[in-house]
Amino acid sequence: KDDRSARFRAVIALLIQGKEYLFEGIINGTIAKEKSGNKGFGYDPIFIPSGYDQSFAELGNEIKSKLSHRAKAIKTMKNHLDRLDIKI
Repeated sequence: KDDRSARFRAVIALLIQGKEYLFEGIINGTIAKEKSGNKGFGYDPIFIPSGYDQSFAELGNEIKSKLSHRAKAIKTMKNHLDRLDIKI
């Protein structure tokens, strides 16, 4: 109950010509003691990302989309595909 640290983690698997690539995105934060905010879904009202004092549900989609574990995993995958000169 005292350690309220948390993280969201997303992993995207991509197969190209039989070769598997994994792309990970992580966002660290803490679990709030009470829900706050009405934007988002799931755990958004209780997850406060590191460096912020509001929950994902309070920050809104624009900020959440920049910070999210999913966005980080997708950005990493896109950068990899750009290096391979594959357009998505």
